[in-house]
Amino acid sequence: MKDQDITDLSWDDFDEMRDPRPNTNEFDAVVERAISRRGFLGGALAFGSGALAMGTAGLMSSTTAARAEGMGFNFKPIGISTDHEIHVPEGYQWKVLVRWGDALFSEAEGTYSAETGVPVAMSDKVFGENTDGMETFVDGDKTILTINSEYVNPKINLPAASEGTPQTADEVMLLKNMQGVTVMEVADNGNGFEVVVDSPYNRRITHETQMTMDGPAAGSDLVKTNADPEGMSPKGTMNNCGSGKTLWGTYLTCEENFNGYFGATGDYAETDEFKRYGIGGEGRYAYEKFDERYDLSKEPNEPHRHGWVTEINPLDPTSTPVKHTALGRFKHENAEMVQAADGRVVVYMGDDERGEFMYKFVSNGVYTEGGSTEGLLSDGTLYVAKFNDDMTGEWLPLTPETTGMSMDEILVFSRMAGSKVGATTMDRPEWIAANPLKAEAYCALTNNKNRGVKPNAGGDATPASGPNPRETNNFGQIVRWRPEGEDHGADSFAWDLYVMAGNPTVYDNAYGGSENVNEGNMFNSPDGMAFSSDGYLWIQTDGDDSNEGEFEGQGNNQMLIGNTDTGEIARFLTAPNGAEVTGLTWSPDKKVAFVGIQHPGGSWPDGAGKPRSSVIAVWREDGALIG
Repeated sequence: MKDQDITDLSWDDFDEMRDPRPNTNEFDAVVERAISRRGFLGGALAFGSGALAMGTAGLMSSTTAARAEGMGFNFKPIGISTDHEIHVPEGYQWKVLVRWGDALFSEAEGTYSAETGVPVAMSDKVFGENTDGMETFVDGDKTILTINSEYVNPKINLPAASEGTPQTADEVMLLKNMQGVTVMEVADNGNGFEVVVDSPYNRRITHETQMTMDGPAAGSDLVKTNADPEGMSPKGTMNNCGSGKTLWGTYLTCEENFNGYFGATGDYAETDEFKRYGIGGEGRYAYEKFDERYDLSKEPNEPHRHGWVTEINPLDPTSTPVKHTALGRFKHENAEMVQAADGRVVVYMGDDERGEFMYKFVSNGVYTEGGSTEGLLSDGTLYVAKFNDDMTGEWLPLTPETTGMSMDEILVFSRMAGSKVGATTMDRPEWIAANPLKAEAYCALTNNKNRGVKPNAGGDATPASGPNPRETNNFGQIVRWRPEGEDHGADSFAWDLYVMAGNPTVYDNAYGGSENVNEGNMFNSPDGMAFSSDGYLWIQTDGDDSNEGEFEGQGNNQMLIGNTDTGEIARFLTAPNGAEVTGLTWSPDKKVAFVGIQHPGGSWPDGAGKPRSSVIAVWREDGALIG
């Protein structure tokens, strides 16, 4: 396959191109085994105190968004869209806060061009491309947003003559600088929130930024390179997808599809570990041709230095980001931090690949407000989730005793450790969100066309069972669990499915979705999630927006709001065609929501020229709370 074609693939398809696995089933047989919608829901979706008893009483049964009004939400749900615009409910407004190429520093103002993009000299002084996870921080009267830029679109970013593949070291540097993390101050000076150009908080953290490591794998032989023989000073954070916020007010950025940045210009050892993580061959962006750090034939350990949760202090622009090896290495989606009943720190994490696992880290130390945070993310136990068909589950510790692996091997090759203890293969576990009002957490299982058809990259079976009940699952679902004793530190939990996405206008079986999905609110591929302080679950999608076939009538990607007590779900926002909705945070007074719009199509938001990923601000016209 040609280089320029590689950049057009989704990350999932890129991984499967590198490691194709044989089908073990045929779709026709899958369809024949599809169970009835109501029959399925009667078993797998009844949970707890009846909050989600899946009959029709108390749940949405309307067939249009308009008729869904009155479910308890303070807005009129909107319908689908298929255009290249943003749509929000009546009584709400939106504006672009920042777009790819907008200046963070005055020296970069006016350097973005619709024809040529951003010059390499200014590429680390502007807002990055393909915004993703984000969090809000406050320092006195200052508001600081910290925002991931997940990846780049070379056909948009590079000169036309390059045809989507870097041709020089400068072009590689351009791509490196447009990814990573942006820290920026924002302020409302009467015209809505805007970026404070030249704020002392503003900085870019890129593939070139110097980092440090801590935890049991720091300094291991597995992470030593020619450039860093001590194995303690990695450079760069990459493919920054979801995010998290620590209890002590720092930012957690999550390194996801790092594997695609590496390739080889010569011979290298094609290990089982490389295969499990999708590493090898030709890199997606040709970095290896211009930088030995990304060349497996020169630096075979460099990939081991990526795929971590990295902590950034957004209030100290001189601070060095820290890669926390104790939290495991995999394709991190986000990192949701909560506190156990005894004060220990708990971090929930998903590994976003078909058939991979869900994890949590529990610290040995206890967090107290204002106390020392030393060791809280470097000393503890990493667990992986096992979901049982009886709607119970357990967290399996990943230790040398349970896996037969050394501690540094467990952390660098966490996927293999999870396989050894029999963790449950999941349908792409993405964002995890914990309810601020009760002890429960939710994980978006985006989709998995290989469910029941192919094993995962490690050969683990992917049966249609438990929280992943549908074979060839193109719609996704959201699983919920409640820890035993209402303690996030507990080793066991009970689970159910909050919602199964689907299309009830096409299917009358399980692929039509759960009973709280109807023609007026249907969607596919739940991805980003966040709870607002009032206990509502905001759901963002990254799915098929073709509006064709089994996705007919589902329109563009969207953001919905869910009532987790009643199961009700309503559509709040629709994105431009081609875009994913990802990343959500609020202003300190909760009157403005900041929402990420990634890889839009057309010429959004400028109306002409290249599409530009952006963060938008959404608010109520009456000035009331939105989050």
